[in-house]
Amino acid sequence: MAGAASRDWWVDRTEEEEWPALTYNRDTLPFPENRVSRLTYEDLRNWDEFDPGRHPFTWDEAEDARLRSLVRAWVPPVLSGMAGWWQGERWCESQVDAVLRERYGTWAWGWSWSYYDGGPIGNWAGGPSSVSTPDETAERVVAALLEWREWLERTARRFAELAPPQGASPEDRSWHLERACVRLVTHALDSCADNAWCGQTSIVLGWFLTSTGMDRAEAAQAVENAIAGRFKSWVHPKRTLIESVGEDLAVGLTGHAPYQDHRERAALEELHDRY
Repeated sequence: MAGAASRDWWVDRTEEEEWPALTYNRDTLPFPENRVSRLTYEDLRNWDEFDPGRHPFTWDEAEDARLRSLVRAWVPPVLSGMAGWWQGERWCESQVDAVLRERYGTWAWGWSWSYYDGGPIGNWAGGPSSVSTPDETAERVVAALLEWREWLERTARRFAELAPPQGASPEDRSWHLERACVRLVTHALDSCADNAWCGQTSIVLGWFLTSTGMDRAEAAQAVENAIAGRFKSWVHPKRTLIESVGEDLAVGLTGHAPYQDHRERAALEELHDRY
């Protein structure tokens, strides 16, 4: 009877009193994504945040091992998979993204900008496809980060090669801008295998113009005016269309049409085309 009385007492207590609910705010938990700010489109248009010349990056065995360790810590022990709509995999990707930006700076953002999203990264295809075991996930993250850094460095070199020379006349500047636009559109196409490449094209052209000293808002407007909805993702543009956009960009910025006869610049044309 004593046991029964004890059980009755327990039942009575649980019926009469509500136990305090366990509550938490996910946004305040010490996850990496709560320690870094969200990036806006305005942030992504800022070449200063991505220019490798402004953001030194040293990579060695010790850094490689450290980053792999940090990534492994955020891989869920049990993955969600399709049945769970890949929530765990997406969550892991968000934490890793924050870890990278917190450790290296804003420039690391593009490590996950995959081909499928119009980016230049082939070593990462999004959380659902790329998050697996801790070691495999860490391997993919490291490869994607290094791929992104190499792409930024290659892009910065192209900007330097294609920039109009200081003190160029409007006519000369127009020619350089038209040639730069054509080659940078091709650069974007080559980087993402025709998938959703329009976004990358707009960003890269804006970066190039701001790298020459132009205001970001002015650069963005110039690119928008030149493209004017003529590029379509998943549709490879004809060379004539690319050149038309390049000419419109040059004319819009200088008021002068590019030179029609490029024979005097054949050596420079050949140099740029080689890359």
